[in-house]
Amino acid sequence: MSKTVLITGTSSGIGKATAINFATNGWNVAATMRNPQKESSFAACQNIKTYALDVTNRESISSAFRDSQKDFGKIDVVVNNAGYGVDGIFEAMTDEVIEKQFNTNVFGLMRVTREAIRIMRPGGGGVIIQVASMGGRLAFPLYSLYHSSKWAVEGFTESLHYELIPFNIRLKLIEPGIIKTAFNGRSRQFIKPDYTTLYDAYLQKFEDAAIKAVAKGEDPAKVGETIFNAATDQRHKMRYPVGRPAPMLLWLRKMIPDSWFHMMIRKSYNI
Repeated sequence: MSKTVLITGTSSGIGKATAINFATNGWNVAATMRNPQKESSFAACQNIKTYALDVTNRESISSAFRDSQKDFGKIDVVVNNAGYGVDGIFEAMTDEVIEKQFNTNVFGLMRVTREAIRIMRPGGGGVIIQVASMGGRLAFPLYSLYHSSKWAVEGFTESLHYELIPFNIRLKLIEPGIIKTAFNGRSRQFIKPDYTTLYDAYLQKFEDAAIKAVAKGEDPAKVGETIFNAATDQRHKMRYPVGRPAPMLLWLRKMIPDSWFHMMIRKSYNI
């Protein structure tokens, strides 16, 4: 009998690549997104069904899980992929911007995780995979809000995994590096103050470095492969760095003093 995975945020990028990877490997895929009526690229895949799911809406989450179970039966794996990035000058960020970032990247992920636990615990277990970031364990300039949301995901997941061990529910953290996705395009929310120009020179240095970095980004399919490998990995391994420069930078962050690492980052941004 084929296993089933439910994935959030499958309209593009990592989510879409992950859905295709699981389907290619014979899994049933509940591909969720906010507006499934706009999605047509999954039509040719008989083992992929699309469902409406907005991680900021609790009823939407419950409905997607309920409908997926009705169509496929047991859900074996849940992939929390939905999210977006805010970057820019923190001084200029409103409460609404801050709350929206956390409502999607943290609280939305928590809502989906809670729903997954409620169906996996009585069902004998499963795997919950959180798509975090290398930016959940290190930090770059101008991503204070995004980093704080991903650091929250890392801490939440590491603590939660202890209480789920008795129920055979394994938690995994995927930590992508720089990936060519809509994160740097339509999903990006960039904030700068409109009342001062004192940050402008700093912002230009950041943009120059970011353009070079994004040009070297890797294909989302590589992350999709890592997510599939994590889902089928029977070990209690938790973290899976993937894509340049995540493995190297995460290793350096652990091995060298803070002052050395911070100096390296400042030099790379010319600040």
